[in-house]
Amino acid sequence: MEVKPLLEMVKISKSFSGVKVLQDVSLSVYGGEVMALLGENGAGKSTLMKILSGLYKCDSGEIYLDGHKVQIDSVKDAQKLGISFIHQELSVLPNLTVWENIFLGHEVTKGCTKKIDKAFMREKSRELLKSLGCTFDVNAKAGDLTIGEMQMIEIIKAVSANSRIVIMDEPTASLTDYETKKLFEVIAALKSKGMAVIYISHRLDEIFEVCSRVTVLRDGKLIGVTELGKVDKNQLISMMVGRNLEEQYPYIAPSPGKVILSVEKLNYKNKVKNVSFSLREGEIVGMAGLVGAGRSETAKVILGEYKKTSGDIFVNGKKVDIKSSKDAIKNGIVYLSEDRKKEGLISNWPVGENMTLPNLKKYVGNFGRIVKKEEVIDFKEYAKKMSIKTTGYSQIASNLSGGNQQKVIIAKWLMTKPQILIFDEPTRGIDVGAKKEIYEILNELKKNNKAILVISSDMQEILGISDRIVVMHEGEVAGEIDRKNASQEAIMKYAVGISNRG
Repeated sequence: MEVKPLLEMVKISKSFSGVKVLQDVSLSVYGGEVMALLGENGAGKSTLMKILSGLYKCDSGEIYLDGHKVQIDSVKDAQKLGISFIHQELSVLPNLTVWENIFLGHEVTKGCTKKIDKAFMREKSRELLKSLGCTFDVNAKAGDLTIGEMQMIEIIKAVSANSRIVIMDEPTASLTDYETKKLFEVIAALKSKGMAVIYISHRLDEIFEVCSRVTVLRDGKLIGVTELGKVDKNQLISMMVGRNLEEQYPYIAPSPGKVILSVEKLNYKNKVKNVSFSLREGEIVGMAGLVGAGRSETAKVILGEYKKTSGDIFVNGKKVDIKSSKDAIKNGIVYLSEDRKKEGLISNWPVGENMTLPNLKKYVGNFGRIVKKEEVIDFKEYAKKMSIKTTGYSQIASNLSGGNQQKVIIAKWLMTKPQILIFDEPTRGIDVGAKKEIYEILNELKKNNKAILVISSDMQEILGISDRIVVMHEGEVAGEIDRKNASQEAIMKYAVGISNRG
């Protein structure tokens, strides 16, 4: 007897302002299955899932649950049908307890009195936590939990609401290795309950670990559906980008010049301890380390966002006193945050205004008015130079793909003519095609004698693009490795505090 899909989306199409985002895309998923949804940023994955979860309405196409056609006009409609969407930006409310978050929006009341049954919800929350192997306290404030634990709350909310289909968008982007392992265990538990999981991720190793089938989109069209046991990583990449990425990490040999940035015995509270390193023009230095090693903190001390306890910073051999990001920019230093949505972009502003913001003084004309014409000229120049896919200056930044948002941020800071660029997790949440474009931009900056520091948790990325690697452990520089001697093992020995000597 043929098993029917739990969910079928048939020939779904969607356009925004006349631009086709989805064209006749079909997708199916079975109960007890984890199905991967892959594609470059801008391929249409999020739009398709927003249609399924009621955030958008499709222009044409049909949706079936258990073989019955359904109409989804709102998030509430989707929830009633048992569809939950766990977004990359979690919706957990930090001031509420765990149990209050779990039952938020579907609180349980007592009989005819209609009073909130707190005792029942606490006990039910404990049962749900236990069933998925979670050990944190239901009475704890959600804001006191780790990102991984908050994510578990989102999953438990879906289970408590009797969801049958759970959409997970980049679920491991902010998780530690331990939390990722825990998430995979919970996903296995959801499968055993007969739930269907649609899993969106750019991390292909994870896809092969937790998913059984994959649906691939490209440019808003369905490219193919296949069992993961029948393809390898390179074949998936080819399906996603329409070409083979034989060289995922394009590398050019450096021609290092003089030392541009030198950091000596930098300290900040107990998070940055006697950190010393240097950057030369025309080279990329990777900074590796485990979560909490102090990499981002070091960058933010250099930027003046965190006030150093002691230590010195030299730019072109001259000691500088950097007390703010404004001081850093004056000294030719820019920082591209790992959190591009909160710290890199003003997401509801136009792309052009985001790009020109740090250099706004350049466009001030008579009576303090901004000369928009000059802004647009520079925007067009950098958009072309960076190959940013955008409809124009006025397109809202949040409507760009992750890769194009990152290019806007890079362009924004390049407009300030920096000497030193610090990239913090430059390709997090970006698809493989856009990653290669970012690496090529880094190589171009290297050829133009910029000094570049790349902080990354992606070991292959660090090994692929770096000329030298600085490894941090518990706030200290544990060691430095040149490219010819670099390996995962060498990095990990320093990262966990084991000397590479002997």
